[in-house]
Amino acid sequence: METQHVPVLLAEATAFLNCRSDGIYVDATAGSGGHAFKILSEYPAIRQLIAIDWDSDAINRLRNRLEPFSEKVVIVRDNFASLRSVLKNLNIEKVDGILLDLGVSSHQLENPERGFSFQHKGPLDMRMSDTLSTSAYDLVNTCSAAELKDIIHTYGEERWASRIARTIIARRKLAPVADTAALSALITQSIPPRFRSRTIHPATRTFQALRIAVNRELENLGKVLADGIDLLAAGGRICVISFHSLEDRIVKQAFNQRTRGHHRDDESRSGSTAEEGPALHLITKKPVTAQPEELQHNPRARSAKLRVAEKL
Repeated sequence: METQHVPVLLAEATAFLNCRSDGIYVDATAGSGGHAFKILSEYPAIRQLIAIDWDSDAINRLRNRLEPFSEKVVIVRDNFASLRSVLKNLNIEKVDGILLDLGVSSHQLENPERGFSFQHKGPLDMRMSDTLSTSAYDLVNTCSAAELKDIIHTYGEERWASRIARTIIARRKLAPVADTAALSALITQSIPPRFRSRTIHPATRTFQALRIAVNRELENLGKVLADGIDLLAAGGRICVISFHSLEDRIVKQAFNQRTRGHHRDDESRSGSTAEEGPALHLITKKPVTAQPEELQHNPRARSAKLRVAEKL
């Protein structure tokens, strides 16, 4: 049976988007269409919804899920970092709301062939799009010990990053690390038993780190936040659901910076900068988290944080 992806903070994110009649909205991580379907169902008077996803499998599910609203939906296969060019190609200058639901979907996690999960044996892939040339296999089997340590420590915040990297390098001298099961076992043996968490699998942080590195998730997030804020119309909102501290920190910092004003490159004067005033008003002073009722039927929501800001 196919895994059913349950979108987190569905009611909260939809409500905070504050959809207006005749507005244009972007679900930039549309996935299986859960958030997009609810937006279109609850706000039938909006003019258009642009649904973006990088994953070809997700695009196929999107087309089926959103078919009842086909006259109002534009589905685009691209990375959300390309938001500016996506809107330019659609001749859209400003939008009234942007939703980002970050991280990996249940469909991706539960499909062994995608290689995202240490719970299912499969190829070391972890690419969210088959347009990417570098997979987790490439990183694990070609990076130096220093490079692996940096990836695992920076993106996974793993205290045992150095030992894990050395273990992988030692194994590579005998044979490539070919699949998720082999990598998970190497990570587990690198962490002394008395230091292993009782609540999360030893491979959790390293798998997260490799996935982030393969898909350039943090760089892409920074770009879509910068461009997305610029592309919002006055009164439009940007809603971001994150699942780990690295993502949430980037969102928080981007929002805070744009509520205070920031420096930007002045294209008219080479090498100079210009000061811009505040662009945003924070709607959520602290992140919104899942209610107990949601946590009961969707444990994945326990780490979700929703931050919302409005364009001035």
